[in-house]
Amino acid sequence: MPMRRYSALLLFQYRTIVNRRSSKRRLCEERIIHFRAETARRALSMAKRRGRVSQHSYLDEEGHKVYFEFIGVMELRHMGSECESDEVWYELVHRVLPKERKSRFIPSERELEAIRNEY
Repeated sequence: MPMRRYSALLLFQYRTIVNRRSSKRRLCEERIIHFRAETARRALSMAKRRGRVSQHSYLDEEGHKVYFEFIGVMELRHMGSECESDEVWYELVHRVLPKERKSRFIPSERELEAIRNEY
């Protein structure tokens, strides 16, 4: 069976323990991974394994235990022949007059995370 390209959107949380309690509001990470698998079921299994392997814990600067925990796979996409070779994700959404309302959807360049935090 030929290998097909897949992308998965994984959800993680940072759970900090303070005074033996976890806060309810937690910083979360959404991570996109890109890989090859024979089938969608195999891709899902691989995505879950990658999420579990990424889990770890550490002490923060205040000495509190922080757990980086895998929550699950939010989405799994087959990146078929309609995708460019370097494309790793896509979403299809309906918007009213997107070109005419570009400023509502496209931030200024200085607001882009990589630009904001460039050293």
